[in-house]
Amino acid sequence: MHNLQTITALGGKTPRIDVFDHITIIENDSVALASVTARMGREAGCYKVLQKLLGVVPETGRAVLHNTETGFYMGLDQWMLTAPRVSHELIADQLKKLFGDNASVTEQSGAWVCLDIIGRAMPDMCERLCAVPVRQMVAGDVQRTVIHKMGCFVIRCMANDQLRILGPRSTAATLHHALMTAATSTA
Repeated sequence: MHNLQTITALGGKTPRIDVFDHITIIENDSVALASVTARMGREAGCYKVLQKLLGVVPETGRAVLHNTETGFYMGLDQWMLTAPRVSHELIADQLKKLFGDNASVTEQSGAWVCLDIIGRAMPDMCERLCAVPVRQMVAGDVQRTVIHKMGCFVIRCMANDQLRILGPRSTAATLHHALMTAATSTA
């Protein structure tokens, strides 16, 4: 029998944490993700389930941030839902039961790397990475952008000095390198 062991998006057995004096970059491997797309003619049913899960249906450029299930708008009738992996390892299966025929649900946990940026220099660092107006963003704002030629989502978290970036897992090392370079340049 094979002795398989999971690895993080950056290739480690444990998530990577890079600490600078002014910023911390955390590989957050504890997030389960699933995309939800309303099916044609079933939008009202999909919205109803989203409202039950999150309290409101996330609008363009917005995320609903809770301690457990969170979600953000990705495109017309498309959302990404997240939850703690420890309690929602099978998030897509759980959501498929809730949405039924109202939405198509796709597992996304293995497709994205989640990197949390925390610290007083977060706005300076973000300005070096992408064209997101981070200083004008408030908690729950989401923008799709390009960081180092990779399509990413940037989410302004509840804490004033925290930002979450979701990027393609296949380019996690390149994204991490871009973040490290920007962090070093803000020292």
